[in-house]
Amino acid sequence: MPNMKKLLIIAALTVVVGVQTYAQGTIDFRNRITGTLDVPVFAVGGARLGDASFVAQLYFSATQGGVYAPVTGAPAVFRTGTGAGYWNAGADSTRTLAGIVGGTTAWLQVRVWNLALQPTYEAALAAGGVTGFSDPFSLATGGGGVPPGSPAFMTPMTSFTLVPEPSTIALGALGLAGLLFIRRRK
Repeated sequence: MPNMKKLLIIAALTVVVGVQTYAQGTIDFRNRITGTLDVPVFAVGGARLGDASFVAQLYFSATQGGVYAPVTGAPAVFRTGTGAGYWNAGADSTRTLAGIVGGTTAWLQVRVWNLALQPTYEAALAAGGVTGFSDPFSLATGGGGVPPGSPAFMTPMTSFTLVPEPSTIALGALGLAGLLFIRRRK
């Protein structure tokens, strides 16, 4: 019997160490949590983004200067009406950061684009579409420990505004130049 107790203890410790070693970092991918987080995203004109064709995707890296990769899964669609500025992360707002050990620090960035026009943020950026992104921020991930901890809230994230497509900027600059030219002639 004493050997059986030792075997059970060793087996239990092996499971605990294995779970802790392979636990992935987790993030609660919401930009509004009552009393905890309120970080809306703004459209080009300055109003809260309330267009359901726009989506938000969480990107992550192990280091600040590293390559940021999107989390697996569909991006979150923006709410409209009174929920404008906030995305709908779905019934389960938890996002898993593959390759990031739970409880360790990761660098995060949220990227936004019009999914009706382009399938990815990178494609939208290359096409000159309206896009936006948060400043990168570091966060200790959830998911570490036994049992795994709760997903971490994105409290260091700050609001950001979408950037218009380059042709809109060019037209605005051309219009301003025209006004200055007319004014100068008078």
